[in-house]
Amino acid sequence: MTRAWLCLGVIVLASGVGFAQREASPKAVERITREVRHELLMLPWFGVFDNIAYKVDGYDVTLLGQVTRPSLKSDAERAVKGIEGVEKVDNQIEVLPPSPADDRIRMRLFRAIYEYAPLQKYELGVNKPIRIIVKSGYVTLEGVVDNENDKHLAEIRAKSVPGTFTVTNNLQVTK
Repeated sequence: MTRAWLCLGVIVLASGVGFAQREASPKAVERITREVRHELLMLPWFGVFDNIAYKVDGYDVTLLGQVTRPSLKSDAERAVKGIEGVEKVDNQIEVLPPSPADDRIRMRLFRAIYEYAPLQKYELGVNKPIRIIVKSGYVTLEGVVDNENDKHLAEIRAKSVPGTFTVTNNLQVTK
């Protein structure tokens, strides 16, 4: 069985053995992977404080990540279910609890990272490549940056924000 994982633009294809499931061709998995990515990026309320990842396993898609709005979780599932060839969607997206304190931290983190001159290049475009996830003061950075220096700068800037307990840096370097 062919599998594909995507987390913020990084795609990994791998082969495994499938049982009691219709085998998908690598081309079908590649097409579904591409369409899932497109549908998720087109969600109207998908923002910098949300992280949606997915795994394509044949004709099945697993949605992962964290979002700030319950409607975004259901919108993501609905969009992926509408893709031709997708037989099953396992929606494991976590809806982050509402928190005014976390909202304040999110805004401070956004300014600390995206308004810092060496990282301002990432502010361009609708879909920000550095995702800022805050849950009860615990911060996770997800997404992609151009180099190790930018990865470390984003972490340093996030750690400087008052109210954050820890910062987990899961940023991937693309080049």
